[in-house]
Amino acid sequence: MTDPYRTIPELVRHAAQRYGGREFLRFPEASLSFAEADAESDRLAGALAAKGVRPGDRVAIMMENVPGWPLSWLAVLKAGAITVPVNVRYRAADLEHMLRDSGAVVTLTTPEHVPHIPGPAYTLDALAGPAVPPDISPGADDIANFQYTSGTTGFPKACLLTHDYWIRCARIVADHVRLRDDDVMIIAQAYSYMDPQWTTLMCLIGGIPHVVLPRFSASGFWPAVREHGATLTYVLGTMPLLLHKQPPHPLDRENRMRLVLCSGIAPNLHRTFEERWGAPWRELYGSTESGPDLLAAVDAADTVGTGAMGLPPDGKEVKIDESTGEILVRGTPMMKGYWNHPEATAEALRGGWYHTGDLGFQDEHGYIHHSGRLKDMVRRGGENISCAEVERVLGEHPAVLNTAVVPVPDDLWGELPKAFVQLRPDHPASRETAVSLAEHARERLARFKVPAFVEFVDGFRLTPSARVEKRHLLRPDQRAGAFAVEAVEAVEAVEAVEAVEEERS
Repeated sequence: MTDPYRTIPELVRHAAQRYGGREFLRFPEASLSFAEADAESDRLAGALAAKGVRPGDRVAIMMENVPGWPLSWLAVLKAGAITVPVNVRYRAADLEHMLRDSGAVVTLTTPEHVPHIPGPAYTLDALAGPAVPPDISPGADDIANFQYTSGTTGFPKACLLTHDYWIRCARIVADHVRLRDDDVMIIAQAYSYMDPQWTTLMCLIGGIPHVVLPRFSASGFWPAVREHGATLTYVLGTMPLLLHKQPPHPLDRENRMRLVLCSGIAPNLHRTFEERWGAPWRELYGSTESGPDLLAAVDAADTVGTGAMGLPPDGKEVKIDESTGEILVRGTPMMKGYWNHPEATAEALRGGWYHTGDLGFQDEHGYIHHSGRLKDMVRRGGENISCAEVERVLGEHPAVLNTAVVPVPDDLWGELPKAFVQLRPDHPASRETAVSLAEHARERLARFKVPAFVEFVDGFRLTPSARVEKRHLLRPDQRAGAFAVEAVEAVEAVEAVEAVEEERS
């Protein structure tokens, strides 16, 4: 790597010196230049140090998409500490697990979230006033983030992501999209996810504006693209389908968009997307553990409509395991492992390859295609839901003897969580019980994790290790015999609350 920076703080300072007064962060309520973002994150880093935050400490950030999120992230790293991004929709069970597991010493947040946070919490108002940034220089191999991701059979685990990991992620995509001086990046995902973080760094590399929308809105996304003159974006999950479901508009092609990066483009709609909005759509495949693994080149028109996910970037190798068909990855960037989970780390990185849990095949052109998943999780839109985490929470309900959560195919979300439940004696297998279970889960989990369907069973077939043999639950018609519990808002849109409401109106 020939860049003159090895860490995120070094990149921020380099960008401030090189791009100075150019616009960097653009939010509805504020705009900051590269120099202003550097100065404000310096001040916040000093304030955190004055509050007792030390190098290596974990600091959680729980905020909506506001300027304080990226400024806090940069400040935490400038203080030599480690960031723990927290989804603002998390409640008791999710939040307590994450803060306890990470050992976060404090949470940076906004006033509306303070009542939900166990332990110390600061709003940015509490860090107001002048402060001198600490004289700290983290190394490229130092941990920058505990980035939590839902695993296949356990509760969310923190991927240990270094400064080098983040710099490489941003550089790979910056080179891939051939950043130009007149580019404008727009993003609508929550900052607690990976995407706005690496796009922030990509904009620091290229000296271009980073437009951050408060949330994703299917009806508002392309008008925002036009308003801000955006040329680049990244979408995933249900976002493309929700955009496609919007009525055609005379101004659909009146935009500056030159490239849409997307994970999981529907092959049958790929060409339609390009024709409707007048820009190429290209696949980007990766994970929290490994960053970008496969990218379809900007000029790779031969991939349109094929499902091909592209080729590995420099520094990465991707292959298909001959015996299982699993997609395996090695190279850089790559997580250092899972925090507090040495066995899971060894399993995921066995043989020197990261085992993605995804199934795939390679075509005659060398492109890799996705063909399924080995992981025990539900992929709801852009969210990974750990089945084990939901099962644990449902198991705390007094009516539940045993439970198993599996994915249900869904046209809009891709998958929704369904719970099979074995009841304790004297508890009726009724709709009222199903609703009670959903309400119990909703009080303890983010709403996108709450089962959309509940089916009562007399018992489960178990494996030799006494685990539920879930393959027998994955029948074609998953809704048969199940209570739909959406009536109590058990299912809530995650990235597209407004858009879903518009679709149903």
